[in-house]
Amino acid sequence: MSRQVDVLVKRLDKLKKNYIALKDYKILIENLSKNMDIYDLKNFESLKPEQKAILDAYLKRFSSIQDFMGSKIFSLLLDIAGISYTKMSEVLYLIEKEGIIDSLDEWIELREVRNELEHDYPEELDEALENLKFCVDSFNVLEAYYINSLEFAKKYIP
Repeated sequence: MSRQVDVLVKRLDKLKKNYIALKDYKILIENLSKNMDIYDLKNFESLKPEQKAILDAYLKRFSSIQDFMGSKIFSLLLDIAGISYTKMSEVLYLIEKEGIIDSLDEWIELREVRNELEHDYPEELDEALENLKFCVDSFNVLEAYYINSLEFAKKYIP
């Protein structure tokens, strides 16, 4: 196995662990949401600290997965496929072209909302809760990008 493929396998294993944790947090959030709209300011403020911690943990994993895919997985997928690029904007364009992400615009929107949460939360709580809901609702999108990355990698991993 080539060094790049070996690195990719290790990185995909790390990504898998983060994905599993994210999925678990998503289930916990769905359970919390059964009884109330947790994104309503009044309801959010009534949550116990451990319930709020679930939301924070979800957001941290969501951010970690997106960062890791963007900085450590996508370029390596292109490298092992022999697809050349010179800058990150090209990587994202090529990843979209290969069908790993549906849309560059969607990837950027996920990133922008996540960045807003990291920088504004909890000062603008109403907006932060909207953005958090967007990230939770976007679980399936991020999951699809993870699965698409795995499928793409399978073509090059012996």
